[in-house]
Amino acid sequence: MTMNAASAPSPALPWVKDTDTAGFRQDVLSESNRQPVLVDFWAPWCGPCKQLTPVIEKAVQAAGGKVKLVKLNIEEHPQIAGQLGIQSIPAVIAFQRGQPIDGFVGALPESQVRGFIERLVGPIADAAADLIAEAEALAAAGDDAAAGAIFARVLAQDPTQTAALAGKARLEVQRGDSAAAQATLDQASAKARQDPKITAVQALIDIAAQASGIGDIGELQRKIAADPKDFQARFDLALALNQADRRDEAADGLLEIIKADRKWEDDGARKQLVQFFDAWGQTDAATQTARRKLSALLFS
Repeated sequence: MTMNAASAPSPALPWVKDTDTAGFRQDVLSESNRQPVLVDFWAPWCGPCKQLTPVIEKAVQAAGGKVKLVKLNIEEHPQIAGQLGIQSIPAVIAFQRGQPIDGFVGALPESQVRGFIERLVGPIADAAADLIAEAEALAAAGDDAAAGAIFARVLAQDPTQTAALAGKARLEVQRGDSAAAQATLDQASAKARQDPKITAVQALIDIAAQASGIGDIGELQRKIAADPKDFQARFDLALALNQADRRDEAADGLLEIIKADRKWEDDGARKQLVQFFDAWGQTDAATQTARRKLSALLFS
């Protein structure tokens, strides 16, 4: 039998598919004998429908096959919606054993959508979060290949997964491919780009670009020894030390500039130190130590 193209499941979203009037009986009624099936009644002109789609798809993916989502465009296929008395969209109706058993209308927030699904199938484990935690642990242990494979697996299921995008981009920065890392971060939504994990990797990319071609640590140290007021050399040395993962020394170099001349380059040393904090993470030991020293300088 040839499957209708409109009802073919997306390879990236195996539990989500589109259907039409002809496919409704098989895709919804018959399939609901195996597990609950959610039918999302939508139309291209419906703004709230576009808000609901990524939310409900994410929740269905998190359920890992306990529930399926079938989407029906009522503009092209109005008969089923008419028969069920659907008068407002987005409308989601849950079917089980061939019968509608529950539903909601409107673009609910993610927590309420998850709650609706959990009433049908029980608690939803956040499989993506578990995989990301595993990948981050592997990356911390130095197994970048295994970590990268897991991030790729998560992104194959949900290309918008913020933590996986950040993890993948961080690995790309670490292997010296800032262009690939930037391309990965560019896939994040405007809202996701405010996430601390994304901003941390963006800071790493920006710092790597700044540190490119500034000279080696020994040369910069000799410049400072010859002229302790060569703040540009101190600034460049801080960048070089950071790239060498000598964080405390990098921070101390910038703090020396702030102590000597707060206004140098429009407060450039403090701004660079804050960018280091973003890149290192707010709970990093070097961040916390340098933040205390900065506070003492600014408010003493």
